[in-house]
Amino acid sequence: METYPRIIDIDLDIRPIILIFAHRMDDKRYLLSLINEGEHQQQDFKYRVSDACKLAKSVSAFANTEGGRLLIGVRDDGHLSGIKSEEEIYMMHQAAYKYCNPEPSITFDTYHAEGRTIVIASVPFSTKRPICAIDEEGKKRAYIRIKDENIVASPVHLALWRQSQKKQGTIMAYNENVSKVLSVMQNRLTLNQIVRQTSFPRYKVINLLACLISFGTIRWEYDNQQFLFSLT
Repeated sequence: METYPRIIDIDLDIRPIILIFAHRMDDKRYLLSLINEGEHQQQDFKYRVSDACKLAKSVSAFANTEGGRLLIGVRDDGHLSGIKSEEEIYMMHQAAYKYCNPEPSITFDTYHAEGRTIVIASVPFSTKRPICAIDEEGKKRAYIRIKDENIVASPVHLALWRQSQKKQGTIMAYNENVSKVLSVMQNRLTLNQIVRQTSFPRYKVINLLACLISFGTIRWEYDNQQFLFSLT
């Protein structure tokens, strides 16, 4: 992440005034450079934090995908609104550490521009996927980031992550089950369509798809609010 210098070499007598000015100008310039990128795969704007559970979804999505940052106190149109209270800062920490499981690694940096306070929450990619967000009912769901959206991860993603945690790696034999899955995939299909066409138990199809994706034989994409699988 790009940073800007906070100290400049100037006459000692006027240093306090100019340092404050330079700090604010650097903060504003840095924030505007990020805002000009818009919301994308690794960046999200949050106008305010009113619900820690909702914020946890973004944390989960970034941690499970490529990492990213949340600009908190920025409207969807890029306007600097700022955070309003200490309670919002508390909710940010709640989202990261109480409403995510396992706890992700996350850092909070505070910036000041136009008399407003903006917080950037940086979420690195996690090697301990899935990072799940916990909702108001205590249910855990893992999310992934696709473009500028947080999407509930598919069962195939969960299986992929489980396989990636195995120390011995993924081993798959080419057998009749694999052959049948590949034979039905002449077009893009949903998980349910593959289950119906192969007549295999759902859990078996999920694990086979995860293995085939890890070996680069099958790919997934998200289109029209559903996950689709096809041959590479």
